[in-house]
Amino acid sequence: MRITRNLGGGHAWTLHEGVLDDGRRVFVKRSAAASAVLESEAAGLRWLAEPGAVAVPEVIAADGGALVLEWIDAAPATAVAAERFGRSLAALHAAGAADFGAPWPGYIAELAMGNEPAPDWPSFYVSRRVLPFVRLARDRGALSAADVELVEEACDRVTEIAGPAEPPSRIHGDLWSGNLLWSADGVVLVDPAAHGGHRETDLAMLALFGAPHLNTILAAYREAAPLADGWRERVPLHQLHPLAVHVCLFGEAYRGSLLTAAGDVLAL
Repeated sequence: MRITRNLGGGHAWTLHEGVLDDGRRVFVKRSAAASAVLESEAAGLRWLAEPGAVAVPEVIAADGGALVLEWIDAAPATAVAAERFGRSLAALHAAGAADFGAPWPGYIAELAMGNEPAPDWPSFYVSRRVLPFVRLARDRGALSAADVELVEEACDRVTEIAGPAEPPSRIHGDLWSGNLLWSADGVVLVDPAAHGGHRETDLAMLALFGAPHLNTILAAYREAAPLADGWRERVPLHQLHPLAVHVCLFGEAYRGSLLTAAGDVLAL
């Protein structure tokens, strides 16, 4: 493989465009220090690809501190692609998972994330997704003890307000708009934190920073797989985790958003 272009970097890795010996273009993510993160990403991509419901890049290699993926050419986001993606996402979620969790170590950005199974979604979400990152943010000085107490109070309500129990869905786990790659063939999902989780989590992530054609995606999803009553009101609940992660990664800039979400959860 030959590297043809450097694409910058982020977190603990560098990004590159390359060419294989057979002439195929590839996307390369390199990090000797975070090889476990890259292996986790590869496992998640392969798992998301299994049902054939959504498009993900082919994993060509994931070893030696490098993740090599099929190259995807970007194209403008369209309403047609958004509608097709909404239906595809519903099919992915319906493919299900064996447990709430995953059989490989989890990461989001460079942060370790527990994937050990839990008996139900509320206990998984609180113990594996929200509280570890809230406490890490406190330890890094980005949240006060009072801030943590507020989020803990919100977590105490998860079982009560989570809506009807559902089996584990096969979710991307970090489905913000930057992880939707729009191509000529439709949406391709990249950079997952994949696991068995709650399908509303992916939808709440799409809303967090505003995905293109979001209303079209949601309408197509709901037509294919109706959501339980109150799903819109539960969006702040499912955003507690990504907002806590952002406080860990970027500091107090996201503190207000996290505390607002916690307050909204307590108001449900």
